[in-house]
Amino acid sequence: MNIEIGEFLIAVSAGMVRSATPVLYATLGEIITERSGILNVGLEGIMLVGAFTGVAVTYNIHSIVLGLLAAMLVGLLMGLFHALLCVHFNANQVGTGIAMSIFGTGLSAYLGMDYVGKQINALGACKIPVLSDLPVIGPIFFSHDVLVYLTYLLVPLMAFIINRTRIGLTLRAVGEEPRAAAAAGVNVVQTRYLATAIGAALAGLGGAYLSLAYAQGWSENIAAGRGWIAVGLVLFASWSPFRALIGAYLFGGAISLQLRLQAAGLDVSPYLLGMLPYVLVIVVLSISTWRRKNAPSSVPTALGLPYIPQV
Repeated sequence: MNIEIGEFLIAVSAGMVRSATPVLYATLGEIITERSGILNVGLEGIMLVGAFTGVAVTYNIHSIVLGLLAAMLVGLLMGLFHALLCVHFNANQVGTGIAMSIFGTGLSAYLGMDYVGKQINALGACKIPVLSDLPVIGPIFFSHDVLVYLTYLLVPLMAFIINRTRIGLTLRAVGEEPRAAAAAGVNVVQTRYLATAIGAALAGLGGAYLSLAYAQGWSENIAAGRGWIAVGLVLFASWSPFRALIGAYLFGGAISLQLRLQAAGLDVSPYLLGMLPYVLVIVVLSISTWRRKNAPSSVPTALGLPYIPQV
């Protein structure tokens, strides 16, 4: 019985890592974007378009690498368009993001109709020698695909760049005091364009992971709200990549547990089990917000505010 419980927990934990990966990419991308002072709530649409693009390119060109790159490129272009509206034309960032999400949802559903059920060369697992053979840790962390392993490097790298490098200092300065940053010689407009584009490219990659590795195929609304979850996890993470990793793993663990319980034939409505990951996120965000009531705010000061250069 203990062995069965142990195997169940290992399976849930391994599923947690895989389930967390797409939302983690989107969350890390949004951290970069918001650190520059731009709010992009259109991640859901970007992830969906990225997921469709990854499948379409992989199916037609038979190259999963090109599929992933194409998804990132499409995400980057959508990010640039969002930046054009918000940075150049000073459009309302929340309204623009919602429009981007609706646009991406509709466009991906329309273009993806012919790709439902199509067989693709999915991104398979690539076990790391020696590490994958370790008890418990091996199957949980080192028996996945390349994009999962990339997150192990991306999280600490992002934290180092944001907190310890001149690039990160520039990014944070633009998000906190854009006028002061401009007075110091920083190109605020260019920085916000780049941050928004890079953030959206990572969201596109997260979407491509859903269709090319996680679900291994296209289906309408495959993101299932993960883009919105990513926006919320940025708040939970207080704009920290390491906290974003924790938040994504909590969400991924809830999804993995839900799927395992359904597979085990638990006599509970599948609709209730399907709610579990999203209810968990609401509870975690509520607790996190309550705890920060009397704590110093970590929100970038200029987040969501237009920047108008002084002439």
